[in-house]
Amino acid sequence: MSSTSPSFGVNGRFLTQPVTGVQRYARNVLTAMNAVLSDVKANAPIVAPPSAPDPGFSAMPLVSAGPLAGHSWEQIVLPARWHGRLLNLCNTAPAVKTDQVVCIHDANIFVAPESYGSAFRTVYRTLQPLLARRAARITTVSAYSAREIARYLPVRAADIMVLPDGHEHALAWDPALARIGPTVVAEAHERSEHGFVLALGSHARHKNLQLLLDAAPELAEMGLDIIVAGGGAGIFAPETLSSAPNVKVVGYVTDHDLAYLMDRALCLLFPSWTEGFGLPIVEAMARGCPVVSSDRASMPEVCGDAALMAPPDNPAAWVHHVRALAQSSGLRQDLVGRGREQVRLFSWADTAAGYLELMREPKTHSASLSVGDRPMPKVAVVVATLGRPKIVTATLNHLLETQTLKPATIIVSCVVREDAGEAADLPAVTIVTGRPGLAAQRNAALAALPAEIDVVVFFDDDFVADADWLAMAARTFRDEPQVVAFTGHVLADDIKGPGLSFNDAVRILDTGDRSTSWSRIEPYSPYGCNMAFRLSAIGGLKFDERLVLYGWLEDRDFSAALAKRGGELIKSASACGVHMGVKSGRVSGDRLGYSQIVNPIYMLRKKTMTVGQVAGQLFRNITSNILGAAKPEPFIDRRGRLRGNFRGFADVLRGRVEPERAIAIRPAVRDIAVSRSGVVSRPDGPSDDKAAS
Repeated sequence: MSSTSPSFGVNGRFLTQPVTGVQRYARNVLTAMNAVLSDVKANAPIVAPPSAPDPGFSAMPLVSAGPLAGHSWEQIVLPARWHGRLLNLCNTAPAVKTDQVVCIHDANIFVAPESYGSAFRTVYRTLQPLLARRAARITTVSAYSAREIARYLPVRAADIMVLPDGHEHALAWDPALARIGPTVVAEAHERSEHGFVLALGSHARHKNLQLLLDAAPELAEMGLDIIVAGGGAGIFAPETLSSAPNVKVVGYVTDHDLAYLMDRALCLLFPSWTEGFGLPIVEAMARGCPVVSSDRASMPEVCGDAALMAPPDNPAAWVHHVRALAQSSGLRQDLVGRGREQVRLFSWADTAAGYLELMREPKTHSASLSVGDRPMPKVAVVVATLGRPKIVTATLNHLLETQTLKPATIIVSCVVREDAGEAADLPAVTIVTGRPGLAAQRNAALAALPAEIDVVVFFDDDFVADADWLAMAARTFRDEPQVVAFTGHVLADDIKGPGLSFNDAVRILDTGDRSTSWSRIEPYSPYGCNMAFRLSAIGGLKFDERLVLYGWLEDRDFSAALAKRGGELIKSASACGVHMGVKSGRVSGDRLGYSQIVNPIYMLRKKTMTVGQVAGQLFRNITSNILGAAKPEPFIDRRGRLRGNFRGFADVLRGRVEPERAIAIRPAVRDIAVSRSGVVSRPDGPSDDKAAS
């Protein structure tokens, strides 16, 4: 930029708003941007409402434009006054403009709507989708926010540029200018043997300050106060505060006071459920204050390995970390050093440079500023198979040749080694043999997993995965600690047809339509032909080996048991595949029909299905079998299933709810050639079963 004529303007509405993290972001970006513009003798005006104070930037003069204020000013006056390219740094922008860059800091209005008033929610939910469609470029402050924004707004995560917060401003704070900090700290040391931990207050529910009250009694036993700065005393009910006498809310403090507190606190506690970035984390690290942070949302990305992490719903874990810091000066100094290294990854100067490049060319494909990817979790793939050696060889060959994230191990669970075919000789493949049956074979594979595995993926032997399936699943588990189960989008499933060939499945993956009206669905009970689980969440949970047939209900039973332990179960459109629906090894209609009745009732007794779910399941199965019995589909034994349905009802009426009895039913003569005891191929099951419990 070598001309003094303005090349773009800046939406200055934020100058009229209270300073929160969003407004601080805008001020610091513009401070760094002003320095660059001054050096090259260029300028860019800040267009603001008449009431806006002048920030005093030499290369970014304030242009007052009136009348009106707030959203009305932004939607009517701003676009009328400024016709050129526009930079908007605080979540909103004129809906009528297209030649503009808009920073949307997070998707919290969708993720945590309870933290906001109804009017605020309505405005944002109306305006932001328009901005996402029309703006020349959307930016955000973390890779996590980019993914979340793409979930809720019509923009791809890959098209969102990540330009994070910086840390330099915190180094300019002067604790010598603190007003109330010295008094607050002195009182804390008078009351408490070891001083205090620091937290920042807010009414927003997603800030999760209730966790502080839950942890307060144990921190009091350790001789620690909890000082909550900002937010005002109203963030806690009076009776709640009185029951936690070591929690002190000091209300609004200046930046200098905040520096004084951070410099003297044992640590900063940051227990949010969700954040777009988490600016106090880098502020604390820049000041040499250790951080104990929530392990959710953007926080792992921002903290790296420079903080102690804990779940936001586990006060005991937070107390454990605080106790470790109180007892070990070595640990504290180690975190201080790591923190100062970590914040060097976040620079206002770098972010301002990124915006200047975008304002020259909004469609630029310059890489986002990132803090570097954390290591992916180690993934194991489990395939249970029986009697289909050629199929499992083809699908596993394809998996190993195409996956962008290579699995740490592949376990093929079968009855005899010959079932694995040539797949037994593939690299990274381990063969496990044992009793037949999908549940038994999966459990045998779980028992054989190496100790270092973090995520276990179950694929059917006739499932062909897209090249990024494992990478998408692993990235989800890495970035979203609350997710415990994951399933992908099945592009084609010929389970009710003649079955797809392997070549057909590969062709569909290469050329098929992947567009969906959704990017993520939750809760969603994983579909067993392609599903993944966080191994630490599974613990000692096993597949129920009494559910010998009707495998998709077996998956549902497992997932429902997992859901009871907490965590999110999701379906993601980013992980695709094709289920071939191979017909060799099909179970007899009589056996399957029996399981269609007995299995749901058995699961009702286990409380892994509800009464409504069971009623719906029975009605659909029986109705389909009755209507199909007169003219059965070529690949479905409706009459055998109907016989099995009647037999199942008879046993239930006798009080015999024993799913394993299905295996003792003699298959019809026509089925013997294609059936083996304990087959693992998946019978017909719905692909839209969403409820996990």
